[in-house]
Amino acid sequence: MRLSNILALLPLLALLTAPPLCAQVTLGSSGEEGEPFRRQQWRVPSPDTDIAAHALLFRPPGTGPFRLAVIAHATTQNVLRRAQMPPPEYRALVVYLIARGFAVLVPERLGHGATGGRYLEDQGGCDEADYARSGRATAEEISRALEYLRKQDFVRKDAAVVLGHSAGGWGALALANGDPKIVSAIIAFAPGRGGHANDEPNRICVPHTLLAAAAEFGKAARIPVTWLVATNDSYFAPAFSRALADAFRGGGNKVDFRVLPAIGSEGHWMIETEAGVQAAGGELDRALKPRAGGKP
Repeated sequence: MRLSNILALLPLLALLTAPPLCAQVTLGSSGEEGEPFRRQQWRVPSPDTDIAAHALLFRPPGTGPFRLAVIAHATTQNVLRRAQMPPPEYRALVVYLIARGFAVLVPERLGHGATGGRYLEDQGGCDEADYARSGRATAEEISRALEYLRKQDFVRKDAAVVLGHSAGGWGALALANGDPKIVSAIIAFAPGRGGHANDEPNRICVPHTLLAAAAEFGKAARIPVTWLVATNDSYFAPAFSRALADAFRGGGNKVDFRVLPAIGSEGHWMIETEAGVQAAGGELDRALKPRAGGKP
């Protein structure tokens, strides 16, 4: 792209990533319940006190209290793609979780879509990517949304689960150092950062740095992790995903690593599809089952 074209885009990028001027931050529900599953717009806290993160909340019938499931979405280093990202919904996964009695929150993190603001998860350039820092930034945003929902009357204070996809899964791994009484399970779908480097399948920016960060997260982990990847994932192929899981496990935490069948033309997006959720169903059931001595 020519320099003149890049310069012409700068005002647009600034507008897309800036919070609304003079906006008053209001948290909580921001609309009526609708279909499906009492779908409702919410605003939840973000690390930027001037910006409330947009979120979608789904609930089973009744008043609860329900176990809480928080779904952490994927991301991209491309600023335009992030700004244009539609609200993440993960419909098939929501259907699965609602059927098992969960209230489901899908928050949109800073730097994405309607939430806007500064992108805190930036991993940096390919050669000097800081995957540990970006993962911790994602974890902080997930944690803020989760803690806010735990304060609601219709949500149980214990036995929440965090389900993360791609970079959202990477952030979920960084969150595994939390209290297992509050978050009983982490389920990571093809977690990682730096995949498809320069838009090339099966190329990862500085993979040894990603492995080192996985080991760092594993050292502090206390929450059980289920790690799922499809056979045809070209972002983090099964062989590399297994190495990542081994690095995390080597840090001291037990990981249930499973390779699922090929889903569609690109397995990295399996969890966004009904077929992907069906393929993962058995593993999800095991991960969500209360531990011995825990509440149902």
